[in-house]
Amino acid sequence: MKKFRTAKFLALALALVMVLAAAGCGGNGGGSSAPATPPASGSTPASTPAPAGDGAVDLNSLTLDQIIEGAKAEGQVVSVGMPDEWADWGSLWKNVTGNYGLTHNDTDMSSSEELQMFATEGKNGTKDMGDVGYAFVGQAVSEDLVQGYKTSYWDAVPDWAKGEDGKWMVAYTGATTFLVNTDQVSKVPTSWQDIKDGDYKVALGPLSGGNAQGAFIASNYAFGGDMENLQPGIDFWTEMAKAGRVNTLDITQANFESGEIAVGVVWSFTGIPYSKNITQYKMTAVVPTDGALQNGYASVINKYAPHPHAAALTREVMFSDEGQTYLALAGAIPTRTDFKIAAEYADQVIDMSGVSKAVVITDPAAYSTACETAKTRWEEEIAPLLVQ
Repeated sequence: MKKFRTAKFLALALALVMVLAAAGCGGNGGGSSAPATPPASGSTPASTPAPAGDGAVDLNSLTLDQIIEGAKAEGQVVSVGMPDEWADWGSLWKNVTGNYGLTHNDTDMSSSEELQMFATEGKNGTKDMGDVGYAFVGQAVSEDLVQGYKTSYWDAVPDWAKGEDGKWMVAYTGATTFLVNTDQVSKVPTSWQDIKDGDYKVALGPLSGGNAQGAFIASNYAFGGDMENLQPGIDFWTEMAKAGRVNTLDITQANFESGEIAVGVVWSFTGIPYSKNITQYKMTAVVPTDGALQNGYASVINKYAPHPHAAALTREVMFSDEGQTYLALAGAIPTRTDFKIAAEYADQVIDMSGVSKAVVITDPAAYSTACETAKTRWEEEIAPLLVQ
């Protein structure tokens, strides 16, 4: 697998940076070499403590050496909603499999589907971990679906990006992005107003997923709404639906590759990898100037993970310098406050000064409420207007 150093990626990444400066889940990710093992705690590995009363392992009582030892004994990690091309998880999985001898398997699904699987399987869980939209972290905790692991980088993660005892941790955020097929679209939209005034047919994915919910909320801000007032967004998408301008296909790389989506709304950490991987069309990633969110996805470990140590180790790597670098090069914004991208990659990542106008989501409860309302109103008012 190649790191994002190709000329094509450089051009795409720089293009995104220029747009940002002016304004304001299949495929392979990859790292050219596996990063070093995360720093050990320095203590001697000891036997794993007995599980807690509910059967879950108390991961926070273990040293990092014990986590690594346990992960190697388990031999594998099984994820949901963490495919290779999303935020370049491919490089993370290469690190975990290459450095620690684990095998890995992922089943792509939406945030709601991930938590539903955890709930349905219960103590017979077959999945270890997932990556869910920020709006879903409250549900994960309130329904007692996850277990905690803080990682050795806990103190460098801001409070809004982590749950009690590490029951969820946000490793990265991304910016709302238009991914545009310039072989099919002559004039690239740079704002939601451009979308409204043009004849673009736009895809955002199913409203059950975090991507579409984030896209809706972003458009709502563009037309004067906020978390409590979603009417501007409803009005905009109702108009789009009546005009037959809502593409109902899901936001997958395959649907962009097939040419069935000319304009889609994604997160920057999806748009950049898609742009890298899609070779049959010329793709451009643009952050809208008038309505963008900076929002994160959270790592969650299944309360009844069959390989809990491997899940904890994966999260550890995710927050390491190597893991944060993978995310940055994939168009994401790393969460760790003490992380600084290496100089050799400085021109390949988002210029943070360009996202100053983006609405930063730091209240998961408020965002969750807005997303749930958006989902309900979409199903009731907009979905009936859609024609495949």
